[in-house]
Amino acid sequence: MTSVTSPTAEGEVRLALAGLRARAQELSRVAEATARVLAAPEGLSTAVPEFRDFAREAVPRWHFAMLNDHERNDALATALERVVPRGGTVLDIGAGTGLLAMMAVRAGAAHVYSCEANPLMVEVARQVVAAEGFADRVTVLACRSDELAVGRELPRRVDAVISEIVDCGLIGEGILPSIRHARRELLAADGVMLPQRARLLGALLQSENAVNLNRVNLASGFDVSRLNTFATPGHFPIRLHTWPHRTLSEPVELVSFDFATGPLGPGERGLAVPVRESGTVHALVAWFEMDLGGGVTLRNSPENVGSHWMQALIPLAKPVEAEAGSTVTLDLVWSETSLSLA
Repeated sequence: MTSVTSPTAEGEVRLALAGLRARAQELSRVAEATARVLAAPEGLSTAVPEFRDFAREAVPRWHFAMLNDHERNDALATALERVVPRGGTVLDIGAGTGLLAMMAVRAGAAHVYSCEANPLMVEVARQVVAAEGFADRVTVLACRSDELAVGRELPRRVDAVISEIVDCGLIGEGILPSIRHARRELLAADGVMLPQRARLLGALLQSENAVNLNRVNLASGFDVSRLNTFATPGHFPIRLHTWPHRTLSEPVELVSFDFATGPLGPGERGLAVPVRESGTVHALVAWFEMDLGGGVTLRNSPENVGSHWMQALIPLAKPVEAEAGSTVTLDLVWSETSLSLA
């Protein structure tokens, strides 16, 4: 049976392809302009105002807090010293400024291929790497890791994959599909993975202030709940200690991931959380413990107020009244990038 594509559908496809080509050309021009601007002694100050505004909006602010997180930096440096194969080839997923790639070389890697999807950050990384004297041992690639192929960007399967593309809820930046693909297509059979594993912990939370960071009903007597259409689905970041709250349970393990051998796909899990104190459960507050290897662990638990990572808030659809000594049952669902409660 012959299928017929309508002229309207064909036109939409052509329009979409034209848009993609235009976007690719735009990104290429942005990368070239970024290279010129960053190479100038005065940097962005010499650029036209429109480009300055675009560039500053295109580079997320969290890069600054992340790079100033000395606990994170020291933990990664120590773990890399302990797990990177000496003389090996490494793939770094999410170059940023090139920090992890340079750390890996310092730890003994012969060469690091570091991929980055943001074209502005690609140029930042290339210039940082060159200025620090690592240009002959670090190659910064302007692409996502799932766009890499052995025999094209990579000469052979790598001896180690390193990545720290994690958000407050661990999975929000796409570490699950990225590691899954890299392990299957890019990593040698006996290759090393950093991080090696991670788990999410969480506790029942009473805090209307916290959940109201992502929802609204009445404002000065007016129903403005239509704004909730644009609320963040799934988990979102919160600095727990800055908001009035009560934790109604002890921490429990929500889910764990083995980055070396686990399936790393979407899933769900039933939780039975013992209630320590009576109250109204509005959400789960969650945080990760990430085993980097070599006996090094990174965590963003609520008491670790110095971490640049916040905690993850996973709201319930409706608040639940809970009595001390009882058990609250919940269904935790995780997609490739989001945590939610069914």
